[in-house]
Amino acid sequence: MRGRGLRRRVKEDLDRLDRALGRPPRRPRRPPLDELILTILSQNTSDLNRDRAYRALRRRFPSWEGVLRARAADVEETIRVGGLARTKSRAIQEVLRRIRRERGALSLDHLRTMPMEDARAYLRSFRGVGEKTARCVLLFSCGRPVFPVDTHIHRIARRLGWVPAAATPERTHQALAALIPSDRCHAAHVNLITLGRRTCRPRDPSCPSCPLRPGCRFAAGARQARARGDRARSSRPRPKSARRGPGIDRGLY
Repeated sequence: MRGRGLRRRVKEDLDRLDRALGRPPRRPRRPPLDELILTILSQNTSDLNRDRAYRALRRRFPSWEGVLRARAADVEETIRVGGLARTKSRAIQEVLRRIRRERGALSLDHLRTMPMEDARAYLRSFRGVGEKTARCVLLFSCGRPVFPVDTHIHRIARRLGWVPAAATPERTHQALAALIPSDRCHAAHVNLITLGRRTCRPRDPSCPSCPLRPGCRFAAGARQARARGDRARSSRPRPKSARRGPGIDRGLY
């Protein structure tokens, strides 16, 4: 399915998701630099540990200037609960050093008025900042109509057939940028992540309870596999001990 047909189907799937989960409220916007640091901390960890690491960092270093001037080992130790502490602490301090050098102040507020593609490219030029991180900053802090793809959304898009089963995260970003209506980027992003955590899990997905099951390629394949298994089991000859002959049905006693 391509073009208009796929766009229509994506819209129908998003409508089903809205009916099942509701439209998520927008949380208060953080400054772009705060959002960038938070998103770096979110990489390869849970939201709970990301938030713990961010709170610990802000408690110990109330200003980004303090983080910039701190010993690398102190930043690393402070955010250890978020995982990959050495990599993330280095990335955070490198981001802060470069912003100070280029902008003269620790702020990314200029992203709010930059052309969107320029802002995305600027964020991606930082070490440790990929496509998802850049788009999260633009969506959640700047209110720009961009659609970030995380691991849950990448999995769901492939299972639904929105993108090819072998699509890379980069390919999924490109495809969904054209498929998700610009006025639904926030709701679609949040609701698809919720679906991925609760229902469309990597292992043991709960397909029968999924609101997107009617058009899901993965669910259809699972149903067909179960049907083939049922037919194979029913076609096997029953062992003699299981065959009933005339006489008393001992199952009643």
